[in-house]
Amino acid sequence: MTRAWATLQIILIIPDSDQLLPNPTTAQHYLNKFYGCPQDRCNLMVLKDTLKKMQKFFSLQETGEIDAKTVEIMKKPRCGVPDVANYNFFHRKPKWQNKDVTYRILGYTPDLDEEVINDAFFRAFKVWSDVTPLTFTRIMDGEADIMINFGRNEHGDGYPFDGKDGLLAHAFAPGPGIGGDSHFDDDEQWTLGEGQGYSLFLVAAHEFGHALGLEHSQDPGALMAPVYTFTKDFRLSNDDIKGIQELYGVPTDKPLPPTQGPVTPMDICNEPVIFDAVAQIRGETFFFKDRFLFRSVNFRSKPNGPMLVATYWPDLPAKIDAAYENPEEKTVFFAGNEIWIYRADQLETGYPKRLSSLGLPTDLQQIDAAFNFRKNRKTYLFAGDKFWRYDETSKTMDSGFPKLIADSWNGIPDGIDSAFNYSYFFKGNHYFKLEDSSLKIVKLGEITKDWLGC
Repeated sequence: MTRAWATLQIILIIPDSDQLLPNPTTAQHYLNKFYGCPQDRCNLMVLKDTLKKMQKFFSLQETGEIDAKTVEIMKKPRCGVPDVANYNFFHRKPKWQNKDVTYRILGYTPDLDEEVINDAFFRAFKVWSDVTPLTFTRIMDGEADIMINFGRNEHGDGYPFDGKDGLLAHAFAPGPGIGGDSHFDDDEQWTLGEGQGYSLFLVAAHEFGHALGLEHSQDPGALMAPVYTFTKDFRLSNDDIKGIQELYGVPTDKPLPPTQGPVTPMDICNEPVIFDAVAQIRGETFFFKDRFLFRSVNFRSKPNGPMLVATYWPDLPAKIDAAYENPEEKTVFFAGNEIWIYRADQLETGYPKRLSSLGLPTDLQQIDAAFNFRKNRKTYLFAGDKFWRYDETSKTMDSGFPKLIADSWNGIPDGIDSAFNYSYFFKGNHYFKLEDSSLKIVKLGEITKDWLGC
């Protein structure tokens, strides 16, 4: 009997030079491994069609070319099984017939204390028991349903690991014998998410999803999505919950969580979204909503996404309030009463800091919107009915502020959602366009129609 199995793998594709695009062989290897492009005949025509499949899966523009955005995805940490659509199940949908699933920890990694590892696995199982009738019981000897171990290279199951930054872990679908067993590569640096290395809790929760019968999800916000992304504020997504409950049902003897998990905003045209922030970063327009972003190169073209914000800026909280790019081409984020500054994807030393570090009031709880006006190198910060002006050259707040929004931008409402380029202000599903010199409103339009290409 052939058993379905899954591997969680990190693929770090490094170009042969400093150029962005990998050589064709590297791209072919990726497409062969994850999208079935035949290794012996992955010619130009087949490669183009396979690239389009990959681009569709990741909500990219289906160019069929090895463009920059496609390469970005190819370089990201990810799981090693082929990509499939939505939440899926192994062939014939195997699952555990008993509601109390047992597990046994056979070995440990030296990277973490045993108590920490025990707790990480306990919490990883709890992710799934919280939303199903399942319970998980650890046994200390004998044969458990799910046997957990660490190993290197060939470790006895016929699916060898390949050293650091290769295969992270793999799990077998539910069933007798090796079914459900979950193995972790001991050549990796296992952490709880701090600094370099991989979160044992997140990888284990993903693998235990496989061990319970789930396959990969196309939802980028799902735990069962193929791309590994460290998330500080982890919550099981609605997609994961729907998948596991289709197999095992809802809890019968314990209360359901207050919500059925966050829903990823997949269709921003038919499900209007009020964005938390809009910003121009490195020549692209970024739209932020909760822990997701959409990005667009061309005005009026449909943006690519959704993508997890943590894919680009892993230290940010699950929801930001405002963002802008400063004259030094650093990206500045606001969330609550704190500020984060990044150069590319690297958080500047000493951040996050309090809003008061900019010279803002110590009792200010959040910024609604922010933008930098490149003509005068000033940054405008909005909160409620007021705004401040920050000098990016002197790194000081200009005197005479705050001022009332109504006194400087006639017709712009208080409590705006986002703004950029001195000319555009967003509120709800609408935006206001101002003329630079007179600051008069010259257009009131719908975000969905004019910005999202719907």
